[in-house]
Amino acid sequence: MTEESKKRAPKWVKVTAIVIACILVLLVALVGAAAIVWRNEIATLSSFKKVAERDHAHNDGAVYRMDVAGDFYFDDFLAQGGASSDGELIDFITNSITRGLIQMEISQSEIACSAFTAVTPSGDRIFARNYDFSMTNTALVFTEPGNGRYASFSTVDLQFLGMDQDKDVEGLINKITCLAAPYAPLDGINEKGLSCGIFMSYQGGELDEEGNEITVATDQQTDRPDITSTTMMRAMLDYCATVDEAVAFIEQYDMHDSAQTSFHYMIADATGKSAILEWTNGTDNTDNDGSARTLHVIYNDDDAHIGEREGACDYQWITNFILQPGYYEDDDKAGLDRYDEIYTRLSATDGVVADENAAMDILQAVGRRTWNNDDGNGITVHSVVYNLTQKTVLWVANEHYGEEAYTFSFAL
Repeated sequence: MTEESKKRAPKWVKVTAIVIACILVLLVALVGAAAIVWRNEIATLSSFKKVAERDHAHNDGAVYRMDVAGDFYFDDFLAQGGASSDGELIDFITNSITRGLIQMEISQSEIACSAFTAVTPSGDRIFARNYDFSMTNTALVFTEPGNGRYASFSTVDLQFLGMDQDKDVEGLINKITCLAAPYAPLDGINEKGLSCGIFMSYQGGELDEEGNEITVATDQQTDRPDITSTTMMRAMLDYCATVDEAVAFIEQYDMHDSAQTSFHYMIADATGKSAILEWTNGTDNTDNDGSARTLHVIYNDDDAHIGEREGACDYQWITNFILQPGYYEDDDKAGLDRYDEIYTRLSATDGVVADENAAMDILQAVGRRTWNNDDGNGITVHSVVYNLTQKTVLWVANEHYGEEAYTFSFAL
């Protein structure tokens, strides 16, 4: 036997080496393919970071920042007819973002909030908003989808994506779930200076077995395409530059409130125009068929039918009750005390605020940790002032007004 034949490796070794090499090549190919298919999701996940710590003693959740890469499939969402329920929305997000591999979640709950519009002495238009709820984690979400859609900033309560409000957002699966954040904005501003916010409206007069009123969600049923509460907010931020454009867009859709909860909305733009959007049918005692509701738009320059003081003002303000005249039989309106307080402060200066900090002072005055709460939402999770003229954001977490670690400023 030659020396060469003695050194030759057994055939099975060669076969094993070939198999291993093929497996490695396949793995590299799969990783490469995944990197291409999920390149935007990977980029978005890499941007997810904590920017403010939680503090259980103050009932603070953590605050995160997320810069969303790509278009997050929202054009596709509208093209396939939108969604008429949370379940349909969840199915679309799951199939689009994770290709069906990870189940995602979007839900809503009973939130209480306040907002108003104002103007500075130099003419800058202001939209200011408190988000009142309970301790929760929050995400500051930046999007720049391109293809004719506008860049925007929005705030998202991560509890509505299934995140535990008592814990930090940790682990890959939880962070992947947060990729759904662009579909769940609570307020925001886009690069054109359009801003919007969502507010609980507590509609419906039916009673449950214990005698408690049941909130009835808006659930229009026509032949128009469908849209849900937060996806309507996303659509306005992505596609609309003015209040008029936003209203024209919304009128094309059937509205379906999320989680069997009713909402109304405020929008404002850089021209100084604002509007409150409400879906109602009859009075609070009879408004128990969500499918029968129709859209009513209350413009800031055409709202004398709402009330004398509203008609006399160029600015608007909102809390948690329906503003349609004759809707209630008495003054048992959720958030009426905060509504009156905001008006008192704005009317003292005819709707003029010195600057964004002065607008923030009004939000602080109705912050829920010190306010005499009329419901169970004892915490203002965030306060935000949007300058619609300058396209800037002043954002404060958990009523830490004036504290640098909890105050964030951004410009679009």
